[in-house]
Amino acid sequence: MGPICGDESENLTYTFRICHEAHVDEDKAKVTEQEPRATAAPPKEDAAQTAGRGGLVIVLAKGLFILYGFAQQIVLQHLLGQVGYGEASLVTASVGVVNNVVVAASIQGVSRTVAAAPEGAWPQLYRRALTYHAVIAFIVSGLFAAAAGPISKTLNAEHVVTPMRLVALVVFLYGLYAPMVGALNGRKRFVDQGGLDIVYGAIRTVGIAGGAYLFMRMSKSGTLGLVTGFVASAAVIVPLAVWRAGVGKSGGSEPRIGPYLGFLFPVIVAQGCLNLLLRTDFFLLRYFAGAAARTANVEPSVADGLLGIYQGVQLYAFLPYQLLMSITFILFPMLSKAQAEGDKEFVKGFTRANVRLSFVFTGLICGTIASISTHVLRLASPEAIWKNGGEPLRILAIGMGTLSVLGISSAVLTSLKKEVAAAGVTIAAVAAVAAGCTVALVSAPLGEGMLTRTALAASAGLFAAMILSAVLVRKAAGGFVPVLTAVRVPAALAITVAVGSRMPWLGKALVIPQAAGMALVYILVLVVLREVGKDDVGMLLRVAGRKKR
Repeated sequence: MGPICGDESENLTYTFRICHEAHVDEDKAKVTEQEPRATAAPPKEDAAQTAGRGGLVIVLAKGLFILYGFAQQIVLQHLLGQVGYGEASLVTASVGVVNNVVVAASIQGVSRTVAAAPEGAWPQLYRRALTYHAVIAFIVSGLFAAAAGPISKTLNAEHVVTPMRLVALVVFLYGLYAPMVGALNGRKRFVDQGGLDIVYGAIRTVGIAGGAYLFMRMSKSGTLGLVTGFVASAAVIVPLAVWRAGVGKSGGSEPRIGPYLGFLFPVIVAQGCLNLLLRTDFFLLRYFAGAAARTANVEPSVADGLLGIYQGVQLYAFLPYQLLMSITFILFPMLSKAQAEGDKEFVKGFTRANVRLSFVFTGLICGTIASISTHVLRLASPEAIWKNGGEPLRILAIGMGTLSVLGISSAVLTSLKKEVAAAGVTIAAVAAVAAGCTVALVSAPLGEGMLTRTALAASAGLFAAMILSAVLVRKAAGGFVPVLTAVRVPAALAITVAVGSRMPWLGKALVIPQAAGMALVYILVLVVLREVGKDDVGMLLRVAGRKKR
C-alpha cells in the first residue's frame, strides 16, 4: 500500500493531522512544569464559532490537498510513462516512510506545546520546540541521505540512488515547515494554517510536474527533475510559513528536551508503524520484481514498469481508507470522554453503532470501485495501467476495505487508552502483509501476474489483522459490530462486484453514471436485507444529541 510521489502517503498523514487539529482543545495534557492557563475561558458561543470556522477551513484544505495529489498523479502517469512513474514512486515512497513521521511528530508536539502554554509564554516555548525539531530534521535528513545507497541496493534499484539522496532535503525542509503549522494550529489560527496547506499544495503540484517536464525536455531523468521540483517547492513554502507563523522568541527553559521527546516517542512509533504498513507490499513487489529481472538478465526498467502499474492501482484503492478515516477521527474522540466518565454502556453502544456505519460506508466505496475497476482506471490513467491493473484493483479495493476497518479499530483502541494494543495490531498487520507477499512473490515469474499476487497477499494479511483488531475492540469496548452486519455487508459487496464486473465499456462519459449505478445496487441490497433503514437516522440524531451535552 505504497504512497504516490509523496502525495498519497501525505494525504493519509494529512487525514491523521485533522484528527489532532480538530480536537486539539480536548488534549488535557500540559507542558511539563507549566501552570494551568490563568485566563478565563472564552464564551461557549465564541468557542463554537471559532471551532466551526476552523473546521470548515481544515476540511477545505484537506479536500484541496487530496484533489491536488490526485491530479498530480494522473499528470505524472502520462508525463513519465509507466516505467518512469514506477521509478519516481519508489523514490518518494522511500522518503515518505521517514518524512511523514517527522511531519506528524512536529505538528502534534508543537501544537500541544503552544496550546497548553500560559498566556504570553507561548513564543518562548514555540522557539524552543522549533529548535528541537530543526535539529531532529537535520539529523534525520542526513541519515536518510547516507542510507540512500543501502536502501536502493536492498530494493534492487541502484539506479535511483541519486534522486533518493537529493530527496532527503525534503525531510529537512518539512521538518522546519511542519512545526510552524503546528504553532498556527495551537494558536487556533486555522485560516492561516489551512491557507498555507492550500497554497503549498498548488506550489508543489506545479513544481513536481514542471520539474519532471523540464528535465525530460533536456533529455535527463524525469525522476530527478520531479525530485528537484519537490525540493524547490518545499524550499519556497518555508519562508512563507515563517511569514505567517514566525519563529517565536528566545528565552525560557521549557519544554525540557527529556519530557518533550517522551511525548513524541509514542507518536513516532505509531506513525512509523502506520507508514510502514502502507508501504510493505509496495516495497516487496519492487524487491522481488527486481530480483526476478536480475535473474532473467533484463533491464531494471521492467520491475519499475510493474511498480508503475501497481502504483496507479493504489491511487484508487486508497480512496476508501482516506474517506473513512476522515469521518472516524471526527467521531471517535467522543469515546475518550465517555471512557473517562465511566459510561460503559455508551462506549459499547457508540462503538457498535459507529463501527457498523463505518462498515456499511466502507462496503459502499469498495464495492463501487471494485465492481467496475477497469473502467475506473480507464477514466484517466494510461493504457498500460488500465489494461493490466483492472484485476489487481478489484482485489486491492476490497483489501483496502479491511484496512479501513483496521484503522477504525485502532482509533477505538486509542480512544480507550489501549495505545499499546493499537500499535501491536499495526505491527501484526505489517508482519502478515510481509509474510504473505514473500510467500506469493518469492517464486513468481516476472510479469503482470506479480501484481495480482501482491494484491491478494496484501489483502489476506490485512484481513487477518482486521480479525485480530475486532477481537481486541470487542474485549476493550464490549462490542464491535453486529453479527448480521458482518454477514450482510460482505453479501451486498459480493453482489455489487458480480453485477459491475459484467458491465461493458460504454465510454468515459458514462463511467461516473455506472459508478453511481453500482452504489445504488449496493444500497438496495442492504435495504432488501434490512441492514439500512430509518433507525440509522434516529441513531445519528441520538449521537448528535449526546455530543451537545
